[in-house]
Amino acid sequence: MKVFQIGAAGGVGRRLTQLLISRGDSVTGMHRGPAQGETVREAGGTPLIGDLITDAVDDLAQKMQGHDAVVFSAGAHGTGMDKTTLIDGKGLQKAADAAALAEVTRFVLVSVFPDALRGGEAGEGFEHYIKVKKSADVYLTRTDLDWLIVRPGTLLDSPGSGRVTAGPAVEYGDVHRDDVAAFIDAALHEPRLNRVIVELTSGDTPVADAAAQLAAA
Repeated sequence: MKVFQIGAAGGVGRRLTQLLISRGDSVTGMHRGPAQGETVREAGGTPLIGDLITDAVDDLAQKMQGHDAVVFSAGAHGTGMDKTTLIDGKGLQKAADAAALAEVTRFVLVSVFPDALRGGEAGEGFEHYIKVKKSADVYLTRTDLDWLIVRPGTLLDSPGSGRVTAGPAVEYGDVHRDDVAAFIDAALHEPRLNRVIVELTSGDTPVADAAAQLAAA
C-alpha cells in the first residue's frame, strides 16, 4: 500500500510511518520545514514539501496522485485560532477535495474525542478547535470518499500497551499515541472498515482484533 500522510512528522504520524514501513508499505510524508522532513525520513518515509494553507486543491491532488490512501493527522497545535481554521478546518476540506480529484478514495482522519477536556478550563481557543474539528468531520462524511474518522481520547506519549477500546461510542479516557498509530495501521488494512466514526481509548482488546471486529460489524 502507498500511503500519503499529512501530518507525518507529528506524534501519531511518525509512529504510523514506522509501522507501515515495517509491514512493507510505502509512505509519502507531506511537511513544511526541513526539520519536519528529517523526522519523516528518520521514520522511513519519503518527505515531500507541501502546505495546507498555501497549496491549492490541484497542487495537493498532484502530490497525492498514485497513492492508495490518505491519512490526515495534521493540526495547528495551539498556534492560534486563525491557524486552526486554516489547517484543521479548511485544510481538511482541501485535502478531501484533492483526494477525490486524485482518485485516492481511502481517507483516514484523526479527529478529536467530543468529550475532550470536559469539566476543565478549555478556553476560547480550545472551544474553537473543537468546533472546527467537528465541522471537518461533517465535511468528510458528506464526501463520496471511503472515509474513516478516528477520535482518540487524551493522547499519551508513554509506551502503548497494544490494547484499546474502540467503537462508535465509548467512555472518554486516555490513549497512547503508539496505540492510535497501531489502530490506524490496522484499519488501513481492513477495507471493510469504512464510512464509520470510531472513538478510541486505552482498553483490553488487542489493536488488530479491535479493528477486525469493527470491520466485521
